Formats: sequence, C-alpha cells, structure tokens
Amino acid sequence: MTATTADAPPPELRLPKRRGVELVLLIGAVLISVYGYIDVGLAKNDAVPADTLNYGAGLGLLALLAHLAVRFRAPYADPLLLPIAVLLNGIGLVLIYRLDLETPGNSAAPTQLIWSTLAVALFICCVLFLRDHRVLQQYTYLSVAAALALMIIPIFFPAVNGAKIWIRVGGFSIQPGEFAKILLAVFFASYLSANRNALSYTGRRIWRLQLPTMRVLAPVLAIWLISVGVLVLERDLGTSLLFFGLFVIMLYVATGRLSWIAIGMVMAAFGAFVVGSLEPHIRGRVEDWLHPFASIDAGQGANQLAQSLFAFAAGGILGTGLGLGHSILIGFAVKSDFILATAGEELGLAGLSAVFLLYALAVARGYRAGLALRDSFGRLLAIGLSSILAIQVFVIAGGVMGLIPLTGMAMPFLAQGGSSLVTNWVIVALLIRISDSARRPDPGFVETGIIAPIVEDES
Repeated sequence: MTATTADAPPPELRLPKRRGVELVLLIGAVLISVYGYIDVGLAKNDAVPADTLNYGAGLGLLALLAHLAVRFRAPYADPLLLPIAVLLNGIGLVLIYRLDLETPGNSAAPTQLIWSTLAVALFICCVLFLRDHRVLQQYTYLSVAAALALMIIPIFFPAVNGAKIWIRVGGFSIQPGEFAKILLAVFFASYLSANRNALSYTGRRIWRLQLPTMRVLAPVLAIWLISVGVLVLERDLGTSLLFFGLFVIMLYVATGRLSWIAIGMVMAAFGAFVVGSLEPHIRGRVEDWLHPFASIDAGQGANQLAQSLFAFAAGGILGTGLGLGHSILIGFAVKSDFILATAGEELGLAGLSAVFLLYALAVARGYRAGLALRDSFGRLLAIGLSSILAIQVFVIAGGVMGLIPLTGMAMPFLAQGGSSLVTNWVIVALLIRISDSARRPDPGFVETGIIAPIVEDES
C-alpha cells in the first residue's frame, strides 16, 4: 500500500548562519581602518604612526569579541550589521586622529577609543543577556518615563554652544537625549503594536482621511509633544526633528496610511516656521543656511557652513587624500558636527558615496530584519531603530552640505562623542538580536506545498 506520511516529523530546516562571512568582513573592516591610519601618518609626517600596531590590535580585539558574542548568542543574525559598524567606527577614529594632528593641544582620538571600548562592551552585554527582543515590551511605560527624565535633566545645566543638551560634571559629560531616542523607540513600538487596529480602523473620517479616536491616539501624541517641547526649550533642533520623524514613520508603518506622512510634513513645516521665527538661536541657524556666504560679503571671513562647502568643493571626485585637506579651518565643531566635511574633502565624492552606502546598507538590513518578523512589536522596533540611523544621517549630511539648516547632531559612529557612539552600538546590538529572531528557524514550522517531503510508506 502506498500512502503519504503527513504526520512524519519534518526534516530540520537548515539556514546558513553566515558567521564565517561576518568574520571575513570584519577582518576587511579592520584592515581598511589600519590602512587609513597609516596613510594619515605618511601624509602628515612621512612615517608610519608609532602606535599603529596598538590601534590595529585594539580595534581587531574589539571586533573579535563582538563577533564571538554574536556567534554564540545570535548565530542566525545578519552577517553585515557588525562589520558595517566596525568599519564606520574605524573610519571615525582615523578621521578624528587625522584632525588631532592639527590640534596637538586637543587630542580626541584616545578618548574616542575609550568610548569605543565601552560601546562595544555594552554591545556584547546586550547580545549576551537580551535573549528575546520581546522582553522590552514589558517595560513600555518605564521606557517613556526614563526617556522624558533624560530629556528634562539637561535643562538644569548650563548651555553649551547655545544648546542645553549636555550634563557636565567635572571633566565628564554625556548627552542624555542620545539614550532617550532608543527608549522612545521602544515605547512607540510597544504602544503602536498594541493599538494598531484601533489606530487603523476607528475614528472620524474627514474627506479621505480616516482619523483614529483621540482616546487611542492621545497618549502617544502627548508623549511626542512633551518630548519635542522639551527639546525646543533646550534649543536642540536636531533631536526634535529626529523624534518627530521617528514618530511619523512608526505611525505610518503601524497603520499603513500614507496620509500620516503628508500630515507629518505639514506639521514639521509649521513647527519649523514657528520655532525658527521665535527662537533666536535657531533663527540664526536658518539665516546661516539661507545666506551661507553673508559673513564673507561682510568682511568677517567664512563661517562654519561656508568652510564646510569649500571643503566639499575642494575634495572633488577622488579627494585630496587623507591628511591633505584643510577642513580644520571649520573650527571647534570639525571633529563632531562637521566631520563629514573632512571625509568629503579628503576622500572625495567617491569616498563619501561609499560611506553613505554603508549607512544605507545598515538601514536596509534593519528594515529587512523587521519585515521578516512575525510579531508586530519587533517589526516596529526594528524599523524605528533603523529609521533613527537614517534620519540622523540625512539631517546631519543635509546640514553640513547646505540642504537644510544645521542641527548640531553627531554623525553616527564617525563623529567625536561618547554618548552618540554608545547609543549607536546599542542600536546595532538590538538590530542583531532582532535579525537573529527573524532568520532563526521556527522549530514548530512544517514545510508545506512543493517543498514538503513526500515519503512512501512500504507497509
């Protein structure tokens, strides 16, 4: 008799883990960074930097420890995310070291290396101890309370460069808003996933726009308004734009309604006009954006934005070469807000495009991990975290290139700044954990259709 044994245990579904690919890419990322380090030394001093071996060994050790954590705790994770983070971090260290050679009394590279070590250590802890991203859903309201507290605390500290976003105690300083963005992403993902049906199908209809009920929308809208209001008081335009964009994108993804994007753009334009009209610090940045060469015409020399534009123009297609540019003329923000101008001048359009492709690839892989998940919380969280990177890159690159007003944010992984570096590594750790869940075979999954095995019963 011939029969199909449908109740036979399905064969184990084996998916490639790609950990070997990740290791090879990590070796390439470290070698590229070491080559850049050596190139800077040869260009500036005609000699290989004396600490090249220490730099390469330190970056390689951090990459290896991170790889081992992923290999043993998240073996199905996306193999591209970690190498991209290591390469961007390595390029950032090279650029900061290169700028340090122009400012012997203000060396930032050693401090950035210490922050990199702390960031990778936190990355490893997240990968090791956060076994399931859905655990974060249990801390929805604790996350938003902590985020608001972190944003309010800097109000009580003195302003730095016109913005009250720093906490400085002695020689130690952090930017709490950087940590708040992850907590807000967790809150938005949890709340929107729990109320996505109500947000999509209920409420009053105005023309073609289906509005959700205020009972559902009010909590998340209130949290967003409070966070943006606090940031406006702190004159932190960049982070307020980041939170607004994050809110609109996650609301659109949760509901699938394109109208939220249109509403968000109208609200952003209105808010930017009001804040730009009333707040002198932000109005000054808008004026610099509209008239970047006004200070030159007035005989006061080029301002930061003008110097940045000159740096990009000097770079051309292939750049001047590492260590051979003059972006140090930008001033005190050249290692933080304007570090992209150094990349544009010394690596050229080709190198700058490669850097942007790395960011785009990281964001795309984050979106891909989210779309492959079955739980709506993880899907929203992955898209929210990826969107944070995308928005930051757009806002910063747009600012230093003159497309939008300057915002004072830090370029992810590249710029000087410990808070930014640590939070970006945590974002990568969460995306790796999510991608591991997305790619891991489901033990209860039974293959069906044309790939289902058919076993002949010989009895």
